[in-house]
Amino acid sequence: MSKPRFDPFTFRLSAFVLGAGLAAATLVQSGAGNAAQPYPQRPIRLLVPNPPGGATDNLARVIAPVLGDALRQTVVVDNRPGSNGNVSTELTARAAPDGHTVLLAQDSQIVISPHLYRNLPFDTLKDVAPVASLVSTQMLLAVHPSLPVKSVPEFVEHARKASPPTPYASIGNGSQHHLAMEMLKARAGINLLHVPYKGGGPALVGLFAGEVSVMFGGSSAGPHVRSGKLRALALAGKRNEAYPGLPALSEFYPGLEVNPWLALFAPAGLPAQVITRLHGETNRLLANPGLSARIRGLALDPMLTTPGEFAAVIRADHAKYGKVVRAVGVRVD
Repeated sequence: MSKPRFDPFTFRLSAFVLGAGLAAATLVQSGAGNAAQPYPQRPIRLLVPNPPGGATDNLARVIAPVLGDALRQTVVVDNRPGSNGNVSTELTARAAPDGHTVLLAQDSQIVISPHLYRNLPFDTLKDVAPVASLVSTQMLLAVHPSLPVKSVPEFVEHARKASPPTPYASIGNGSQHHLAMEMLKARAGINLLHVPYKGGGPALVGLFAGEVSVMFGGSSAGPHVRSGKLRALALAGKRNEAYPGLPALSEFYPGLEVNPWLALFAPAGLPAQVITRLHGETNRLLANPGLSARIRGLALDPMLTTPGEFAAVIRADHAKYGKVVRAVGVRVD
């Protein structure tokens, strides 16, 4: 039997096929290894839509170190204010969906801004994904002490008779404070004069000075109510032990509730396992009595929800505020 003849071309082709196969196998193994890498792999950027010093930033400074400890990675607070939170939302929407960029969002930038701005470069229901609710906060219907009313019915009766209309403050056109008062106006059938200020601080100063008579104030209004500088008539949300005896607006107008919240969001397309990890760690931390006490010390209430519950809150608020914005006809361009 004769020896097989050596064919250089066949040898080179076989070597190429074998090498390609080995390379492909290496790539598959490498990809599988990357997919299986634990999260997180590097420091996490926590975008905050406000400058340092406000309630949202204060919450971020409390949450960041404990969440970092839980994830065994540094969480860096990155303040990115601007355009009522739209700057931070856009940064989140454009970030890589790998869990290393997370947004501490106010509800207004997710469920109100889409109705106020005509040309947002993102869709808050599609381009960012809810990760976990964090806290809810209270809004107080507060009046200047000189106003001769001590209850919601008395205020409504006073507003019906007032000529010219009673002026009210908000922190800006289209703000939650503005829309909450417009909701009350519609339900109570009263007329009020809107006086928008540039932020909560100036609005409170205007109320102290008597430039306006009433406003929905956030957590910063609480100390002034306790000191007697303002008189609280009702809570915009549910009754709260921090304000014993103070009724909720819904007790006078069923269904009229404004419950502001803060939550974690991430770029859309975040892997399910990363969302599950972040959501689980966040809820575990919020359930811790020590952290819960620190959060309540900021006049905020821990808000633990399941993904389904939180998604329902977002949908309901998005629809509610869209209806109010359309009725009022307010736009911010």
